[in-house]
Amino acid sequence: MASTDEKVTKDLIETLEDGKVGFGKAADKLEADGRTDIAQQFRGYADQRASFAQELRDLAAQYGDQIDEDSSLLGALHRGWMSIKDAVSGNDPQGVLDAAEQGEDHAKAEYRDALKADISAHLRTVVERQATQVKLVHDEVKALRDRAA
Repeated sequence: MASTDEKVTKDLIETLEDGKVGFGKAADKLEADGRTDIAQQFRGYADQRASFAQELRDLAAQYGDQIDEDSSLLGALHRGWMSIKDAVSGNDPQGVLDAAEQGEDHAKAEYRDALKADISAHLRTVVERQATQVKLVHDEVKALRDRAA
């Protein structure tokens, strides 16, 4: 049976991978719409999510946890950022920003749930630090969306 740390780590990695893909697709769409300024920011957010996911994978490996992402990675891509697909197929940068903000709402909720779980002190330290950064990105995306409205 998986430990709480292992389950929380797996859930967060899925959320982070979802965000990485979502921000990447959003950046491509925004760049195509001439919003290279925001696209560059979103690429930075995608890189941040990839880095956070790798940090969690490395931590899990240190503890000997087996993080099997294959079984649920497809499921992750249908969660928080699913609406990005619809926004990307349209011509509206506002729709992309709305979808990104919704994806970030999901990420914040996942981190909030992780911090409610009974996880080890070391994992908690990493999750708290990442959660702070996820909230900052959420707030930046929300501000971008509100300015574009």
